[in-house]
Amino acid sequence: MKNMILLGVACAALLGASRVYGAEATENYAKYCASCHGKDGAGHTKAGRMVKAKDLTDSAYQKSFTDDAAVKSLTDGLKDADGNTKMKPFSDKLSPDEAKALIAYVRTLAK
Repeated sequence: MKNMILLGVACAALLGASRVYGAEATENYAKYCASCHGKDGAGHTKAGRMVKAKDLTDSAYQKSFTDDAAVKSLTDGLKDADGNTKMKPFSDKLSPDEAKALIAYVRTLAK
């Protein structure tokens, strides 16, 4: 019985966090990421092909970076080896908490 109560509390906490950040993160993904990474995260968009956007549904790729590294990429942007911008910085559009929530959402795209 005690385990059931703890499980219920944990689920409620997760659902509460989802309500706080879930919709906002989903909206931010649609607004800032989907044009290159696609609605599904696979990167099969015209813009995504042009910049060689990573497939966010690839679990191996997802394992290749930490949440902190992803937040840094979001806030600082990404450049290719020649110094060309691959992804613009979003530090002026996303708060640190929004960036973390967005990364948490991106993690759900992995298959």
